[in-house]
Amino acid sequence: MIRNQWYAVLDAREVKKNRLTGITRFSEKLVFWRDTQNRICCIADKCCHRGAGISKGVVINGQAACPFHGFQYDASGKVTYIPAEGRGSSVPDRYHTAAYQAKEAYGFIWVWYGEQKDVLPEIPFFEELKSSFSYGEIDETWNVHYTRAIENQLDVVHLPFVHKTTIGRGNKTIVNGPVVKWQDNLMTFYVNNVTDQGQKPLKPQEIQDYEKLFSLQLYMPNIWQNRISPHLRIMAAFVPVDEENTHIYLRFYQNFVRIPVLKQIVNQVGNIMDSIILHQDRRVVLTQQPKISELQMGENLIQGDLPIIEFRKKREELKSENR
Repeated sequence: MIRNQWYAVLDAREVKKNRLTGITRFSEKLVFWRDTQNRICCIADKCCHRGAGISKGVVINGQAACPFHGFQYDASGKVTYIPAEGRGSSVPDRYHTAAYQAKEAYGFIWVWYGEQKDVLPEIPFFEELKSSFSYGEIDETWNVHYTRAIENQLDVVHLPFVHKTTIGRGNKTIVNGPVVKWQDNLMTFYVNNVTDQGQKPLKPQEIQDYEKLFSLQLYMPNIWQNRISPHLRIMAAFVPVDEENTHIYLRFYQNFVRIPVLKQIVNQVGNIMDSIILHQDRRVVLTQQPKISELQMGENLIQGDLPIIEFRKKREELKSENR
């Protein structure tokens, strides 16, 4: 995992008012809830008293209460009340559990995975999706490390083989470039796949006016979008569950239909197509070995794999900066 980053970890609708939500993220059991101001709280799902799962408890006055002996926790992970000791007793500082800074934004719950800070950087999200677009969403868990799931969406070579009946129609097996550009932690890569007429693929530096080409983006550490048109985008969050599993939230964004009921129908139809394409990917990605990818791992990569190589380099860079 890359430390000191904002990760999208849940659909915001999964954390409901007056309910605890227990889930595994970053190989850790966490519990989420909303306080009395509707702010997101996130602490380790393990009571500091006898180790019970706090998520099996209830929310009382905006705090999480353990189901075993009623210990109540605030958003900082501190125990504020021990019923057996009485309301008049103060609680020593040693009664606490780990806490994570968490926020709700853009329909997701985000967790700051790293050092506790008074001032945190802005949550990363694609600027054009912050307003005017509506979306439909599907989600599922894959038995792969999140790096493999991300790299599948950076792979411009696989389209005519994995998706030959859908988005890979046309047998465009020659991969010109691709051209990869970084702006801080945002990668944009420009794609120009064509049919094989016996030519050699163009190198990235040989491609003219690459900005006019079809493009996709990855915002480190775990969100991606396919910029199909100014009015249509596919966006995904690849959420690290543990070292062998990733939960994927896939969204169909559009702004060409804005009538309330009709736009949801359009979004649901878009989700159906997204699901077909996603499962074409899943069939192959689940076979990759090993489950996690690294910068150096004995593969024989090709020019068309440049977005994957750039992702691995950036990931190693960020990991080194935040050890």
